[in-house]
Amino acid sequence: MSRALVTGGSGIIGAAIAKALVAAGHHVYIHAHGQLERAQALAAAIIAAGGTAEAVRFDLTDAAETETALAQILNAGPIQILVNNAGIHDDAVMPGMRHEQWSRVIDVSLNGFFNVTQPLLLPMLRTRWGRIVNISSVAAVMGNRGQANYAAAKAGLHGATRSLALELASRGITVNTVAPGIIASPSTETIFPKVVISKIVPMQRAGTPEEVADLVSFLASERASYISGQLISINGGMA
Repeated sequence: MSRALVTGGSGIIGAAIAKALVAAGHHVYIHAHGQLERAQALAAAIIAAGGTAEAVRFDLTDAAETETALAQILNAGPIQILVNNAGIHDDAVMPGMRHEQWSRVIDVSLNGFFNVTQPLLLPMLRTRWGRIVNISSVAAVMGNRGQANYAAAKAGLHGATRSLALELASRGITVNTVAPGIIASPSTETIFPKVVISKIVPMQRAGTPEEVADLVSFLASERASYISGQLISINGGMA
């Protein structure tokens, strides 16, 4: 049984990814920072349904804390599937954006990616098999007013994905990025009412967390062994 880690696993997309990976037969560590109770509840529900999962808490912007937490996880064996899903929004147009808004969003999505991924690489390399999937956003592909910080952070994952894919390819490890568009959630229903979605999404609907999770699960499988270094959008046909 492969062991997987999903950062930001207490969120709607992260939870769907965790459940999809469990359904594929993996043991999943569900990471949270400020929402540990939600991660614990998800792990408990997975176990009650016959799966295997654990909730873990650490601040992935704190390199030392992250390394300590990952060392404890690695005591039980290498992580072979890593989904870097954690990310935050703190929106403002650039003329009015505070330095803290810029740096915090970059810190979670981009520095957090490094803090989590780097310590897991050598153990993964020794197994000569692994899957790393980085969750980006349509904002990083197309841009979005008020989200220069978020778009920059997630776009940074695109370049890191391509470079890391080249470094790990000979060891049977793939690295890809998934860029969701508008995905149904309580927050998106407020920001993107149906009339707005019908105008900007060719399929005229929001995607579901499960659709994103199915794509991630495929990329984490043996069937996707020849797909690496790619940016794959899942956005209902948005250009």
